[in-house]
Amino acid sequence: MPALTCAATTCIYNKDELCSKGDIKVGGEDARHSDDTFCASFVERGKGSVTNSAVDGCGCSTIDICCEACTCKYNRDEACTASQIGIEGSNACECTQTECGSFCCKN
Repeated sequence: MPALTCAATTCIYNKDELCSKGDIKVGGEDARHSDDTFCASFVERGKGSVTNSAVDGCGCSTIDICCEACTCKYNRDEACTASQIGIEGSNACECTQTECGSFCCKN
């Protein structure tokens, strides 16, 4: 599991710049650059219907990441194999305003 840091502090799962969800999905099937990717698991604080138990969980420093960015060199059968990644998007209001800062196109 990759080590994850998350700058999307507006996400309901963000706890001290870590993720309390347990796993995330990175979207961006045809990505060529990091800004073509996004955290598909992002839910803006105050807008989601996520239970408090999910939000109250501790943030995890390592996490399972399902990755749809097939063009990323760290993608192996839709699983992220990077040793660490960072999700960007400190002012995000929706998932498309986030990105995987560790994306690296294999071409």
